[in-house]
Amino acid sequence: MHTYDFIGIGLGPFNLGLACLTEPIDELDGLFLEAREAFDWHPGMMLPDATLQVPFLADLVTMADPTSPYSFLAFLKATGRLYPFYIRESFYPLRAEYNQYCQWASEQLASVRFGQAVHSVEHDGEAYVVRTTGGESHRTRRLVLGTGTTPKVPEPCIGLDGPVLHSADYLGRKPELQRTGSITVVGSGQSAAEVYADLLADIEQHDYSLRWVTRSPRFFPMEYTKLTLEMTSPEYTRYFQSLPAETRGGLLRDQRGLYKGISSDTIDAIFDTLYAKQVAGGVPTTLLTCMELTSAAWDGSSYTLGLHHQEQHEDIALETESLVLATGYGASVPAFLDPVRDRIRWDEQGSYAATETYDVDVHGGEIFVQNGEEHTHGFVAPDLGMGAYRSSVIIARMLGHEVYPVERRIAFQEFGAPERMRVGQAVVR
Repeated sequence: MHTYDFIGIGLGPFNLGLACLTEPIDELDGLFLEAREAFDWHPGMMLPDATLQVPFLADLVTMADPTSPYSFLAFLKATGRLYPFYIRESFYPLRAEYNQYCQWASEQLASVRFGQAVHSVEHDGEAYVVRTTGGESHRTRRLVLGTGTTPKVPEPCIGLDGPVLHSADYLGRKPELQRTGSITVVGSGQSAAEVYADLLADIEQHDYSLRWVTRSPRFFPMEYTKLTLEMTSPEYTRYFQSLPAETRGGLLRDQRGLYKGISSDTIDAIFDTLYAKQVAGGVPTTLLTCMELTSAAWDGSSYTLGLHHQEQHEDIALETESLVLATGYGASVPAFLDPVRDRIRWDEQGSYAATETYDVDVHGGEIFVQNGEEHTHGFVAPDLGMGAYRSSVIIARMLGHEVYPVERRIAFQEFGAPERMRVGQAVVR
């Protein structure tokens, strides 16, 4: 059996970026396995006018290799849209065209195989053996886990009966929602805002009432100032990783507005729509902040939601015929790793204990994670803008040398106490 240098399991944007960056490297023989039959990025939220929240430079490859033939600009040139994109004068691609770009890139790569769901991963004493549900086996020295995240459901809604849906399935079930008399969206971030805005636009045509419930004390805009963006940097990642686990956990909670907030353009557009509809006579819609979902029950025709106001400590009940949970996504450990769990480093919470170079195995340099290290590397883990950087680091770790230069410092600011200024050192004047 042929032994690959590495096998990437899962093909979201991060492993796809790794596939593009390793394609021209003769020293690396890689294979990428994806359960789906084709690349499709968040199809349930592919709203027509939705844009990425990062600039086009945060594509699969550019921040590692601006000359790559798999860049977003190369895609635009190949599809005849480079000049229209230039005339559009926006750094932010439409979400739909980013998906088209990823599909275009995936179709050019011989290392990518779709329809290959991994069933188990074992170790034969010398290498890993990856087995698929279709009966195929592949042997490899290393693994790169890019299995992505899965929809998170609030505890009161786990196992809930009725037509409740996660925003991941929104577009496919939108007509079903709009046939009901009342819709409630639960969530605090960009997905919740986009679902609410989309349903608000059609509210008169379908004659439903619409509510948006968020646990946050207000509709937080995503912070996007330039000095804050410096936190999406290699040195902040190193600083974050050096902190105790308890400190890191508190920081992630405090930093939610940096990556789980709502774009200010979306917030403003919602307000403007509400204002225009008010001028025209008003529509039945309610926005509820600071409300924690404490219970949910389905009686066969509608839901009763128990809500607790976190500042007034008042409890209220809300009835709704349909329910959309825009409650985000979370990383999980795939079951196919069970046979090799003893070869992986785990933290006290049972999560991957990732090193600075994103490997999680006990020997080092054998198993890597993509977007499974938020708890160790910080909020930049799911950031598309850091994907090419992480791939560069993983490639360097696998080869023992850098193919793509890995930046060590890009920020003007210091994130920790500078060694030269610590007590006992010479005073810096």
